[in-house]
Amino acid sequence: MMMDRRRVLTGLSGTAALAMLGSASGAAAKQVGAIGLQLYTVRDVFQKDPIATLEQIARIGYREVEFGGGGYDTMDHALLRRTLDRLGLKAPSVHIPYPMLTDRFDPAVTMARTLGAETVILPWLPDEQRTEAGFEPVLRNLNPLATRLRTAGLRFAYHNHDFEFTSRSKGARLYDRLVAETDPSLVKFELDLYWAAHAGVDLPALVKRLGCRLYSFHVKDMRPNRKMTAVGTGTLDFASLFRLPAAVGVRHFFVENDEAPAPYFPDITTSYRNLAALRF
Repeated sequence: MMMDRRRVLTGLSGTAALAMLGSASGAAAKQVGAIGLQLYTVRDVFQKDPIATLEQIARIGYREVEFGGGGYDTMDHALLRRTLDRLGLKAPSVHIPYPMLTDRFDPAVTMARTLGAETVILPWLPDEQRTEAGFEPVLRNLNPLATRLRTAGLRFAYHNHDFEFTSRSKGARLYDRLVAETDPSLVKFELDLYWAAHAGVDLPALVKRLGCRLYSFHVKDMRPNRKMTAVGTGTLDFASLFRLPAAVGVRHFFVENDEAPAPYFPDITTSYRNLAALRF
């Protein structure tokens, strides 16, 4: 369906709008497919009423969700799965903290499977594991952990914040060691574009480096003052990044805004509309 380009660009600013203007023409232009939401964005309302929250997310147009935060690990996972199925939502991946993966592996696997996930994401590391001494055992355990998950029928990926690029171990950035010292066939990466940009990373170079190891993008925009903002209202040039040959295999685009203002739904609606309109 043809869309008025001015309407498509409503709400966009800076390089995001320019990228769309430069790439919206031509038969080869592509559009982001199924758009997902990382549920951490709406964690407060999700924890209070998960069913109503999922219903609202589906009404906006999202077709995927990624579980993370909001106390989902203690909820009725079978009920959540039935709700997803009823609403036409899928949960291709779930965020599971490192302590649960190491200390309660079987319940973690059961939870992921019940929710319909195919990939388990390690979402973050606590402060004590961001030091050189604390990072070593985690790094050594990622390949074995990913192997156990593969045996259980699940894939594994690592989600970054900024500390992986600003902290060092054995003279190298933590992220460089994650890439170099883990098995490419076992350990994939969920690239949080905001946090990498916040750390001053060259995003095109990083996307090219990760290539086939990219599992998904966390699509999160950044204001000139480096604060988070709804997708398409900041400075990040998503179209150029998604156009890179190294990104062609990425199938999951999860909107996230850790700092979305309450009541959250206007913010995630803006992000959905701008990302759905994005052509690259």
